[in-house]
Amino acid sequence: MFLPLRLVPGKVCQKSPITKILGNELKALSTVAQTKVQIDENADQQTTEPLDSTAVTNYRFIYPEFLPDPNPLHRNSMREKLERIDMLARRSVLSVPEFYVGSILAVTYSEAHAVGKVNRFVGICILREGCGLRAAFTLRNVVNGEPVEVRYDLYDPVIQKIDCLRLEKRLDDELLYLRDAPLEYSTFPLDMEAELTKPGTVPLNEIKIPLNPRPWLERWERKDLKGVQNLNDLLNASRIKKAKLAAKPWEKYDLMKIYRSTIPEEEQIDIFSDLHTELRHLEIQKNILKRRQVLDQQKKNV
Repeated sequence: MFLPLRLVPGKVCQKSPITKILGNELKALSTVAQTKVQIDENADQQTTEPLDSTAVTNYRFIYPEFLPDPNPLHRNSMREKLERIDMLARRSVLSVPEFYVGSILAVTYSEAHAVGKVNRFVGICILREGCGLRAAFTLRNVVNGEPVEVRYDLYDPVIQKIDCLRLEKRLDDELLYLRDAPLEYSTFPLDMEAELTKPGTVPLNEIKIPLNPRPWLERWERKDLKGVQNLNDLLNASRIKKAKLAAKPWEKYDLMKIYRSTIPEEEQIDIFSDLHTELRHLEIQKNILKRRQVLDQQKKNV
């Protein structure tokens, strides 16, 4: 339930989480008359120390959905800040672990037609996309000899629990080529237990996966893949020639394209400075859960 700002006391409005995140844009919508003392208090509250580049880099990879769409046509500062409030509220009741493309996850979600109205799916993350409340990820596994892919909205209310069973990265940002690879590279036990990793480290899995003979779902030779083994051995001379003609090796030096496809570091600092307190609290809770898992694992071994 939302109350009009003119009915909310000034001190309560100033101390609320929504006021801290929305900042000046919320003040522009408010009709509450502020005294000089209140204005000075707000100025003191808004003075925050900027985050260092290391923290911004970590937050950028751990919480990529908090960064807005780099396309200016899809930007709206008020909507983005309101979405971040909803995302923090959702994370306060749902523990979303740190994971990357290549990590193995277990998602427990409500299913109306499942036994007990709850279902659990285990798979490798092959794609992570979207930003804000539209952030999503795709899991892949082989069940009874058939490949199965499930796409989840990260902040879907039907999700009850997300567990990271194996935290690791792969050489590529997307693993969609697993669709044309042998099934053994997409098969994981449904009763797989969580593997413990050293806090603060993310292992890099440098495995190179062979692909099945053509036909393929996509022209993988044109995507500059690093995690595919001996790709040119499966191609004829014509496809190799066409791939070389379609290649654009200069794009990695195109500074304007890189700028248009990413969020500037200055804007990242502003965004994560507003969310630093809440994200730090979430990290403390995650560390507590990890310690409990370590203790439980030690008890099982004993």
